[in-house]
Amino acid sequence: MTRKNLIKKTIEQLNKLNESQLQEVSDFADFLLHKMESKLLEQGIIKLAKKSKSYQFLAEDEDLYTVNDIKEKYNAQNKGNRTKSPKKKK
Repeated sequence: MTRKNLIKKTIEQLNKLNESQLQEVSDFADFLLHKMESKLLEQGIIKLAKKSKSYQFLAEDEDLYTVNDIKEKYNAQNKGNRTKSPKKKK
């Protein structure tokens, strides 16, 4: 169904509704428009944030710790049995 035909059909159906039902349809239309506007705004913010260099320092930051720095490792297969990493010799 084309957009024009869908609008025409919807108007015909709206003319058959009483006032409270019409208000309900209007409220739902407002909800849909607000939802669409919020999504567009969110997409715009994401686009601006991606272009921004404000958080670029996070991508450039080198890792402070490695797996070798942890003292205990969690073994998921043994449900909590931990294995201690060998202590480094000084």
